[in-house]
This record gives sequence, C-alpha cells and structure tokens, in this order.
Amino acid sequence: MIAQNLPVLLIVVPLIAAPLCVLIGNRKLVYLLALAVACAVFAMSVGLMAEVVRSGPIHYNIGNWAPPYGIEYVVDGLSGFVLLFVSAIGAVVLLYAPPSVEAEIPASKHYLFYATYLLCLTGLLGICITGDLFNVFVFLEISSLSSYALISLGRTRRAPLAALQYLIMGTVGATFILIGIGLIYQMTGTLNMADIAQRLPVGLQTRTGLVAFAFLTIGLCIKMAVFPLHTWLPGAYTYAPSVVTCFIAATATKVSVYTFIRIVFGIISPQFAFVELPLAKGLMMMAIVGIFAASLAAIYQQDVKRILAFSSIAQVGYMLLGISISNEAGLSAGIVHMFNHAIIKGGLFMVVGCFTLRLGSSQLSDWRGAGRTMPWTAFAWTVGGLGLIGVPVTAGFVSKWMLLTAVIDSGAWPVGILMLLSSLLALLYIWRVVETLYFNEPTEIAGQATEPPLRMLIPTYLVVGSTLVFGVWTVYSAGLAQFAAIGLLGGTP
Repeated sequence: MIAQNLPVLLIVVPLIAAPLCVLIGNRKLVYLLALAVACAVFAMSVGLMAEVVRSGPIHYNIGNWAPPYGIEYVVDGLSGFVLLFVSAIGAVVLLYAPPSVEAEIPASKHYLFYATYLLCLTGLLGICITGDLFNVFVFLEISSLSSYALISLGRTRRAPLAALQYLIMGTVGATFILIGIGLIYQMTGTLNMADIAQRLPVGLQTRTGLVAFAFLTIGLCIKMAVFPLHTWLPGAYTYAPSVVTCFIAATATKVSVYTFIRIVFGIISPQFAFVELPLAKGLMMMAIVGIFAASLAAIYQQDVKRILAFSSIAQVGYMLLGISISNEAGLSAGIVHMFNHAIIKGGLFMVVGCFTLRLGSSQLSDWRGAGRTMPWTAFAWTVGGLGLIGVPVTAGFVSKWMLLTAVIDSGAWPVGILMLLSSLLALLYIWRVVETLYFNEPTEIAGQATEPPLRMLIPTYLVVGSTLVFGVWTVYSAGLAQFAAIGLLGGTP
C-alpha cells in the first residue's frame, strides 16, 4: 500500500512536516524531524527511480480522478533522476547544517529555518513530479517564496536586500510563466501536460501559441539565471546563510532547467522549438556569451561565495548548450551536467561554509594561509575545484566530454573550441582560491583556525568525494541521463 502511494507521499510528508516544525518549536526536536523527513524522502526517490528503470514511467492519479480532469503525478526517467539528486542534496545538507545554523542564524529562528527548508524541498520535488502545468507554477512559487525567506535569514543587512531583489526578479519570472500557462489553457482547455501535448499542435502555429511559448521561455530563463537575466543570483548566493546557499545552489536552478526541458521536449516538441523556430541558435548564443561573461566576472570577485555564484551562471550555460543540440547525445550531456554541477557546486559551497565557520568570513583576503591550519577543508576545495574545471576522473570531466563530443558531432566545432577556452577561465578563478589558501602567510585568524566539526566535514567529503566517484563510475549518472534523454525523445530506453 505504501509503495503504491510513494509519488504522493514524497510531497505530502515534507509538506505536513513543515508546519509541524513551527508547532513543535524546540530546535533540537525540529532538526531531528526535518532530518528524518529528508532521509525518508530520499529513500522514496530511490525506490521510485528503481521502479521506473525496472517497469517504466509511474502514473499516479490524485484522489483516483483520471487525467485530464484530475491532477496526475508522473515519474519517468528524467523526473526520477532529478528527484533522486535533489532529495539526496536535501538530506546531506541537513546532516551538515547544525554548526553552520548555530553560527549564522539566531537561535530564535532555527525552527523557522527548518520549516522553511522543508517547504522549499517540497516545492522543488513537486515541480519534478507533477504532470499538471498549473501545479508546476504552484510548486515553483512554494519553492521560490521559501527561498526568499531562507535568504533573508542571512546575518548581514544585505541579506534582506538580496532576498528582495530575488523576489522582484522571481515575481517577474513567475508572472511570465503564469501568463504562458494561461494562454496554453486558453488554446487547449486542459492543464495536464500529456493532454496538452496531444492538443497543442493544432494551435501551435497561431500567434497565441508563439506568445505563450515566448512567455514561458523568458520566465524560465529568469528562474534559471540565464545571462543576462541572472542579476538576482549573485546577491542571493552571497548573502544567504552558508547552509542555505549550499542547498539552493545545488538544486534551484537545476530544477528550473528541468522544467524548461520538460516543456520543450514534453509539451511544445523539439521539432517546433528547434526546427520551425530558431531557439537552438538563440540558446547556443546565450549559453556561450553567458559562459564567458560569467566566468570573466568570477575571476575578479573578492568574495568566494560570489566567485561560485558567477560560476553557477556559467555552468547553466553548459546545460543550455546541451539542450540546444537537441539530439540524444546533447540532451544526455545537458542532463548529466545538471547532476554533476549539483554535487560539485553543492560540495564547494559546503567547503565555503566550513571556512566561514572558522574564519568568520567568505572574503578571499581573510582566507590567506588557511590551507596550512585547515588542510582537510582546503583539500576538499581543491578536489571540488578540479571537478568544476573538468579535470579527468572527476564528474565535471564526464559531462564536459559528453557535451564536447555532442557539439563536435553536430558540426559546431567552433563552439567546442570556445568550450575548451572557457575551462581555462574556470582554472583561473579556482586557482586564485588555491593560491590564497596554500601560498600566502596565514592571517592572525587563519593562523589560529582549526578544522570544522566532523559533522560538517564528513558530509562535505561525502559530496565532494562523489565528484571523484561519478567521474569514474558513470552508470548512475551518465547512464541515467541517457535513459532520461531517450525517453524524452520518444525512444525505448
């Protein structure tokens, strides 16, 4: 009975646990509840993905109302893969969280933090599992509103300002998405994604269809932080509490990329988007410009969080590049880079949280010489940085190699050359931090620093170490990504 209801339990359990955290109020009990829920959600995601691989897509009708009249939850190769790594990151970050939360968030707000964290996790999971287009918007807003609240908990006065900027940009993006959904409903009379895909081709060539697709694309580009619609992201990542940045940097933009893939390949159709419309060229151009502009900006930042924030904007460009190729190889590369970037960037932000706990700052100048007194933490940065650059035997190399191969096979070899050059830019901003840690005399604070608690260091190494694991063992990363891509393109996995 429980196994049959896993799709809805995946959403209901954290959704109910969030207000329970507020009612309980005791921060220790609330933490244990949140951690138990996050681990349970991860276990459910593993079970769902295993069932999809074994038996094919899962369809769950809420209240036994058959679609298109009822709301349907769908777990297929793509949604199962994203559910898997989002829930995994959600659980691991909570294992890591307590010391960072104690240091950066007032004790009176701890129970509110865990409640809001679970709401954000619920929204992200809901976006992935729902088969209803309006529910995508609802869950997107749940995750966004909770993200604004989490970011505003930062200890500096700039945190609420960063949350406000994110709120303004996020509201613009959400409005565009809602208008696009409304126009599609006007044309089709349904909100079920599979049903829309059947009915939409009749009206896709109309002005209404084009405008609807344009609104959805622009709205999701804001949510994905695609250059030049990225202005909300650097501030949000920089001034949020470290544990919040670890979670949203690893998950939020990836789920938005998932939504874009789902709409283009599951509703609109790649034939219309990439053949009849010049979306492929537009995405490829935005991706290349974004990769170079954001990477150059990262080189000149003085705050390590801000360096990684601009790096994230560049990495979204790689995902879009894979999508723009729109064949199995390109789509597989884009999907696996979502996963690889999630673990690499999540791990690097966890390292930043460790340094921030001991040094009291994420400013690069305050990290001078810290590699001598915090060698394990500094080594974790080095491993994660190699993954971000794309050095062989790291997960970053796997997705970049797949993407490079797909680009060259598609005949766009100049784009392949630009990809290789962009990796050199990543080397520059990662090396700046390595040089500061290892080749400078320690500051007074860094000279007295010690390693962070094991309850932070172990989860950090769990995530950073997975960068090496999935750089060699790709069955559960590149393999599942290819499985998802084949399913999206209508093939038989």
